[in-house]
Amino acid sequence: MARTIQSLERAAAMLRLLAGGERRLGLSDISSSLGLAKGTAHGILRTLQQEGFVEQDQTSGRYQLGAELLRLGNSYLDVHELRARALVWTDDLARSSGESVYLGVLHQQGVLIVHHVFRPDDSRQVLEVGAMQPLHSTALGKVLSAYDPVAHSEVVETDREAFTPRTTTGLADFETVLDLTRARGWAADVEETWEGVASIAAPIHDRRRMPVGAVGVTGAVERVCRDGELRPEIVAAVRDCARAVSRDLGAGRF
Repeated sequence: MARTIQSLERAAAMLRLLAGGERRLGLSDISSSLGLAKGTAHGILRTLQQEGFVEQDQTSGRYQLGAELLRLGNSYLDVHELRARALVWTDDLARSSGESVYLGVLHQQGVLIVHHVFRPDDSRQVLEVGAMQPLHSTALGKVLSAYDPVAHSEVVETDREAFTPRTTTGLADFETVLDLTRARGWAADVEETWEGVASIAAPIHDRRRMPVGAVGVTGAVERVCRDGELRPEIVAAVRDCARAVSRDLGAGRF
């Protein structure tokens, strides 16, 4: 069995303690409840406070849960709501396009796949939920970079690796790609990340009209493209799916 980290266990116990019972607790209450020396408890509380997980009332000196926990909790709920709202629409998109469908959100400096619908042809496929994709070369990543200011900052401040000869790595050229993405409402990746693979993606917005993710289709170039051009019916299907999920999230019509 893997060894646990005692300081993290104590911090987790502290957060659970603050989450139940009294709204605010003093240092003595926390240390005695958890069986910790006051110095140890204070050190953990100070670290949690610096990270925004705990706040201290300036008048009483008592501690309570911080706003950062609420933000993380809302992010967790948002992802689950996004996936729940997208289930039916992504299934429909996979059937209509005949290709794999991915739902992605910004995570750290990449795209986290939170939902994956297999290509409906009974071929052997690997579930990619939890996989990370690059922001600068994938269709999902370009959409997030175009519409989400945080994603844009992440991709601008990191190295943009050339995965294939088609990958756009220069900042000025990449900004031009993002301008085009915003102008037409969708992004493409034709052999920019993987040889022989093409993708099309569109943004999903929530009730505040904020970008919360992207949905896209991925498949072999010869299926996603026709005569060297992206198939317009797949582009339309991806955009319709993104709009439908956005409406279900309360965004209204786009």
